[in-house]
Amino acid sequence: MNAPEKFAPDSVAAYALDTLRVRRAFDRAARTYDAAAVLHAEVRDNLLARLDLMALMPRVVVDAGAGTGHASRALKRRYPKALIIALDTSPRMLQAARRQQSWLRRFGRVCADAERLPLADGSVDLILSNLMLQWCNPDHVFAEFRRVLAPHGLLSFTTLGPDTLRELRSAWREVDSRTHVNQFIDMHDIGDALVRGGFASPVLDVERYTLTYLDVRRLAADLKATGAHNATMGRARGLTGRRQFAALQAAYEAYRQDGRLPATYEVVFGHAWTPGTAARRSNPDGSTVSLDDIKQQLRSRRRS
Repeated sequence: MNAPEKFAPDSVAAYALDTLRVRRAFDRAARTYDAAAVLHAEVRDNLLARLDLMALMPRVVVDAGAGTGHASRALKRRYPKALIIALDTSPRMLQAARRQQSWLRRFGRVCADAERLPLADGSVDLILSNLMLQWCNPDHVFAEFRRVLAPHGLLSFTTLGPDTLRELRSAWREVDSRTHVNQFIDMHDIGDALVRGGFASPVLDVERYTLTYLDVRRLAADLKATGAHNATMGRARGLTGRRQFAALQAAYEAYRQDGRLPATYEVVFGHAWTPGTAARRSNPDGSTVSLDDIKQQLRSRRRS
């Protein structure tokens, strides 16, 4: 899969991903994912909370990049009459998602690539996608999302921005010039891709999260446990040697604060509607939902 050049000012290879490696990494991580996915859970809860601000009564909902199914279960609880479809490219992740089901909270599971959805045109009312887009070509995915969404359908998603793992990326630059960390697309380019895909006036914003670790090995273990391997086509091949890893550890020490090493994540939140409605959607009381409305209400919830 080759990402468009507009997303890769330095080189196309920096953004192009080995999709088979991505799938295998998430298959292997299915058993360890939930215990390590602290960030993913926090972002997922934030994304789901934003749906409270939308007046929705969907019939069919797709959880794209469903992983182990936590968002699918929450969506079924939120929309009990809707058909919820957990869609993921990893069969083992979907096997793990079965644990989220109960007789009251049942949802469908479909193993498929988000760039080639096995769904009919205009058959879906809501697509929710948490931290999946960074593993895909956004132009291809948005085109498919637009195809399967019905008029007035909503896409609500998160993805990672270019500041993600900036400390790790910088530390590796002190070791060698090869690619060790995935490149992530800027929020503005994501917005442009939504418009190219046929979505109406997308609304996007960024939140930054910082996880801290005692050492680099624990950061690396978390990345592996969640399936977040370096999957770029231009990545360094082979195992990291002792000397390389020791050099990485030494370089990362420059970021240590209060005895711990930070790992920054830039998370892009976005939503967009299919044509036939405005990007600002009415609440039941007639008021509109804007980016400022979303941020203010989320801050109020966190304080309470």
